[in-house]
Amino acid sequence: MEKRIPPVVLALIVGLLMWLIAESGPRLDVGEMPRLAVATVLFLLGALITVAGVLAFRSSNTTVDPRRPEASSALVSSGVYRYSRNPMYLGFGLWLLAWSVFLASAWALVGVMFFVLYMNRFQIEPEERALRESFGGAFREYERRVRRWL
Repeated sequence: MEKRIPPVVLALIVGLLMWLIAESGPRLDVGEMPRLAVATVLFLLGALITVAGVLAFRSSNTTVDPRRPEASSALVSSGVYRYSRNPMYLGFGLWLLAWSVFLASAWALVGVMFFVLYMNRFQIEPEERALRESFGGAFREYERRVRRWL
């Protein structure tokens, strides 16, 4: 299971399951305008963080493919990576959170929690092992300085 499902594909699958959960359960009684405003802000924040992460990798000429962390040619710790070791995944999580707000379903939040737990175990932990192997002490220092998500 480790590193098999591309995170963006996982986010889409989880988003679909969240929609199915929301369709089969009760909706929260939240006004449309506040709900749409919060969902939009969360979505845009997620997009901004995700794009910043991708651009930081591109500018460092290292791989963006999360299934091959051993192919990383640089340890990126500047820009958005000063605040999160996984800004792209954080952005996907914010998209899912925005989706649950848009759906007005408390049960859809289970999808966000599943995404975070799955990513920690099957994507991030294997990536971190590979990065420790590739970058040694520099990555261990980075781990001490910067949190995994936020």
